[in-house]
Amino acid sequence: MIINCAGTLLYLKEPKIMGIVNLTPDSFYDGGKLCSEYSILQHIETLLNEGSDFIDIGGCSTRPGSKSITEKEEIKRVIKPIRTIMKNFKNVRISIDTFRSEVARIAVEEGAVMINDISGGKLDKNMFPLLGKLKIPYILNHMKGIPENMQKNPYYHENIITEINNFFSEKIYYLKQHRIHDIILDPGFGFGKTLEQNFQLLKHLSLLGFQDYPILVGVSRKSMIKFILKTSYEESLNATSIIHTIALLNGSKFLRVHDVKEAVECIKLVQYYRKIL
Repeated sequence: MIINCAGTLLYLKEPKIMGIVNLTPDSFYDGGKLCSEYSILQHIETLLNEGSDFIDIGGCSTRPGSKSITEKEEIKRVIKPIRTIMKNFKNVRISIDTFRSEVARIAVEEGAVMINDISGGKLDKNMFPLLGKLKIPYILNHMKGIPENMQKNPYYHENIITEINNFFSEKIYYLKQHRIHDIILDPGFGFGKTLEQNFQLLKHLSLLGFQDYPILVGVSRKSMIKFILKTSYEESLNATSIIHTIALLNGSKFLRVHDVKEAVECIKLVQYYRKIL
């Protein structure tokens, strides 16, 4: 698998890592930690030094139960940091985590090379036409409902794998109508799924997208770990690495993570394991 990222071809024989940068006061694990230019740059430096291939920047919390902020506030949170990051780090690849086309447009003008849309284009009708103009990779995420209500009794009419594949197929059709071909699929762990459904997705990851598109897994320190182990977000790093390993063995090509060093170790071990006859 190959994606064209700002003119650079990225070969996905080895999975890639997206380091999370939450510029929000209320994200479930790291909300409010990056509140100054210094702390942001220090965090970016750590992510890159540890091996992050992409920096995924978001200014609007999408944790279960969160309420949306205004577009103006989201732009205020992310654009200045993107400018600062682009100025201080050479060859950094920024993904903008937003469901708003205007935020995405401005972020790309400032240097972002990928759009990570938790709504799969459902919350902004202008997102797909914008992608057609920008011609950059797009992370197509599956979400049931909206962050404010997505975890209130999520229900699927049929097998969850079938329903999500139907969603992906429909959205991919429309993306191709806009001549978008660099598509990454995110099944949306925790985005309108029960605990059992999250693990069904993990177990049957290889069935998503019919192996035609790279799969991104975002499970870092999420509540699917917390609820089973009766632990805190802060103490769930080891369990996150276990879930990452399962995801890699089941075909994931991208890991969206808080902890890059440990994710790199998972990839190296799984890659070596695969080579052994």
